[in-house]
This record gives sequence, C-alpha cells and structure tokens, in this order.
Amino acid sequence: MFKQDYLYWKMIQKLQADGGYRILQLSKSNNEIWLETTEKNKPRIIRILRHDLDWSNWMQRDMEVTAGRLEQLRKRLYARKLDALTIYITTYPPVDDWSFRIEKPLVAGAKGLTTLHTVLIDSEHNDIGLQEVSRFVHTEFEINDSVYIDLGTIEKLKLDVISFANQRISSEKQIFQNGKPFFTYILIAIQLIMFAVLELYGGSTNTETLLKYGAKENFRILNGEWWRFFTPMILHIGFIHLLMNTFALYYLGTEVERLYGKSRFLMIYVFAGFLGSLASFVFNANISAGASGAIFGCFGALLFFGTAYPSLFFRTMGPNVIGIIIINLVLGFMIPGIDNSGHIGGLVGGFLAASIVHLPKRKDYAKRLGGLVVTLATVGALLYIGYVIQPHSDNSQFVVQTAQELIQSNETNKAYEVLKKAEENGVESPEVYFYLSYTEIKLGKFEDARDHLEVVTEKAPDISEAHYNLALVYIQLLDFEKAKSAAEQAIKLDPDNENYQEIIDEIDSMENSPL
Repeated sequence: MFKQDYLYWKMIQKLQADGGYRILQLSKSNNEIWLETTEKNKPRIIRILRHDLDWSNWMQRDMEVTAGRLEQLRKRLYARKLDALTIYITTYPPVDDWSFRIEKPLVAGAKGLTTLHTVLIDSEHNDIGLQEVSRFVHTEFEINDSVYIDLGTIEKLKLDVISFANQRISSEKQIFQNGKPFFTYILIAIQLIMFAVLELYGGSTNTETLLKYGAKENFRILNGEWWRFFTPMILHIGFIHLLMNTFALYYLGTEVERLYGKSRFLMIYVFAGFLGSLASFVFNANISAGASGAIFGCFGALLFFGTAYPSLFFRTMGPNVIGIIIINLVLGFMIPGIDNSGHIGGLVGGFLAASIVHLPKRKDYAKRLGGLVVTLATVGALLYIGYVIQPHSDNSQFVVQTAQELIQSNETNKAYEVLKKAEENGVESPEVYFYLSYTEIKLGKFEDARDHLEVVTEKAPDISEAHYNLALVYIQLLDFEKAKSAAEQAIKLDPDNENYQEIIDEIDSMENSPL
C-alpha cells in the first residue's frame, strides 16, 4: 500500500518539477489531484487518482464523469480542443476484465473536442504503467526500489509537492506586482486639467476649441501638425466621454502598470494612443479626440500578457478582458460617431508596444525584435497610406474635407480646383458635387452650379440645403418656376427653417414685379 502512495506523490512531484505541470486542484483527502500545463504536445490536463479499484464498471463511470467535467473546463478556458489524461494508481487491478475500457480514448462534448486518455498502474506492473505515462508526457519516471518507504517518507514527499506549488503561486502573484501605479494617476490628472481648459475656453464640444487644443484633424496633420497624433489622447468631447474614459483608465491603467512597471506602461500607453490616432487619420476623415485609443492599448497589453502566460491569463482576467473588447468593438460598429478605427489601432498598438518592451524579467530578445519589425512595418504602411496615397487618391471623404478647410479659410478658388479635379477623375459623390456647386455659386458660375445641384438633388434628395441652393441658382438664372419648386422641396424636408420660407416670398415678389 505504501508503495502505491509513494508512487502517487512521486509522480506528482516529477510532473511539477520536470513535466511543466502545476496543481489545479487537490482533494481534501489528498487522493485526487488535477494538474495543468501549457506546453505543447502534452495532455493539457492530468488527473491522478490514488484509489484501489474493485470492479471495472466503477472505473468506467468515473471516466465518463471526468470527461464531462473536462468538457466544461474546456469551455471555461476557451480552448479549441482539450487533451487530458487520467491515471489510476491502485494496489490491485479490477477483478473483472478492464483493459478494453481504456484501449481507446473517451471523447466528450457534442463536437468531440475533449479527449480523455486513461492509464491504470497497479503494484504488480508499475514499470509498464510508468512507461505508458512517459509516452504521454515526454518525461521519464524512475522509482528507486531501494528507498525505504514509510509514512514519514510519504509525508515528506507530500510536503515537498505542496511547498513547490506554493512557491509557484507566490511567483505568479509577483508577476502582478511589478510596480505601484504612478503614471496612471498622472494621466488622469492631465485629462481632468485639459477638460477644464477646454470648458473655460470655448467648451469641450466646440469644434474650434477642440481643434485649437490639438484634436485629430486630417487636413491639419497633412499640413505639418504631426503632434495631433499625440494630443487627442488628453482631450475629451463632453463630460460623459471624459467620465467613461477616466474610469476605464483608472481600472485598466493601474492593472497594466502593475504588470509592466511604470516606464513600460507609459511607453505602451503613449504608443497605443499614437497608433490609434494614426489609424483614425487613415480610416476616419472626421475630427476626433479622446483617450480611447490609448485605453484600448491597455487591453492590447493585457492580450500580450495572455500570450506570455496563457494559463494564468485565462485563470484570472482573460475571459473578462476578451469579453469587454468584443462588446466595445461591436458597439463601436453599431453606434454612429464612435471612432472604431482609433479603438482598433490602439488595441493593436498596445499589443505591439508590449511585444517590444515585454514583461519585466522576461528577455525573449528574438520575439521582441520580431515585435519591433512588425511595429515598424505597420507604422510605415499607415504613414505611407495617410501621407502619400490618400491625398492623391479619389477618396471622396478626403476631397470634401480638404474643400471644407479651404472654404473656411476663404480660399474658394483653391477649393474649386480640388473639387473640379476630383470630378474630372471620376468621383461622383453627392457631397463632392454639393461643395463644388457652392464654390461655383461663389465664383459666379451659376449654370455649372445648377447642373451639379440637379445631380445632388437626384442622387441625395433628402439634403434640404441642396434644394435651397438650387432655388438660389434658379433665381440668378431667372427661372422662377423651377426656383419655387426647389424651395418648396426644401421646406418639405425642413419645414422649420425660416430661410426657406423667406425665399418663397422673395420668388413670389419677383414673379409679381413688372419686368
């Protein structure tokens, strides 16, 4: 009996020390233990049961129950497949025929994604059983028969196993304690101060104020204001935006700063914010601001932590982190006005930055170099698209944004040239035609403006301003009947606009006035 008890604890000790396994669960009676590893080509889960078997049908029922528990565990771990091994250590084998029950692995789950192998070791065939286990875990087991085995020997082995497990738990806790949060609080303070500045000097929802203090705006970036890749992460549009991002930064930032340490966290956060702004610059023409990209970078850093410590990640924060990321990205695609390109850019940026700086006490220079190469390639590609391809492409959003900036700067001729060139290159966007007609009205090209506005009202009939402008053009061309029809359509779309009613009155007075 002592021999099999000794074998039970000796096998656990060997799997811990040389097999790369850690204890998941130890029963109160100490006769059943579950172990886990993240090493490839080994059973992820090993269950060892020290139990003297009588009949093989008991073993069969136990295997089936174990397979069901393993399938539940696979789902909790979000594992695509789960290979497991049960080892029965018994003094004597079952009295009836049992070998056929373990010839083939037991498969669990509707899709058969959990596989349970079984090995039985009895005192008369320890060597054969150990060889079978060695085949599964790629670790050689040797039992020294000259060792005197008594209760004291077994108790010492048990204490060694538990002590090793406690040391591993302590080292895992240390991974989460690489520094106290510092920069997280500094960044929160900066966010709050800048929000107060925005509110004092025009309001955080005022576009001009946001642009003045550094919001991301593509046209200005193209004209040399590169610092707008960084400043948006400390600005917020409205109190709710500030509140949500501040709470997110508090909870995520402190966690990431504890994992990576102060300096690494700051580098991850800033680079994620930069890549989020860069992705927004390439994929989103709208003005944007906020720490969301950098905060998603914290998620990215946690995902990288998951690649370095997958078992620890999924046993602790993993399911929650993945769930929150998915929910936020889905909401970003569903709710208008959310800059999801910035979120995804920040997520990728945080992962890449973490791959370069890595976790404290982890060298992995080859992987870090690989992360650096991928990062440089990603940044280079986005910068090339944003600075070289898009300004010379037929991207209607970029054309419209450029024209808007020129019109606001009273450079109507330049705006007209940009829009006209887009038309000549085959861009047929209603927005392009609308702004082109606006510049043509300003330049006195009323017939051209009429032609373009007629296209706009046909392709996008819900734009009331287009009908109104068309009415103005018809007035200039003395076509009062069409002018009135266009004005009536504008009123139909926007009945509360006083300007539309005034132009109807103006047309009526013109029609009734003598030539």
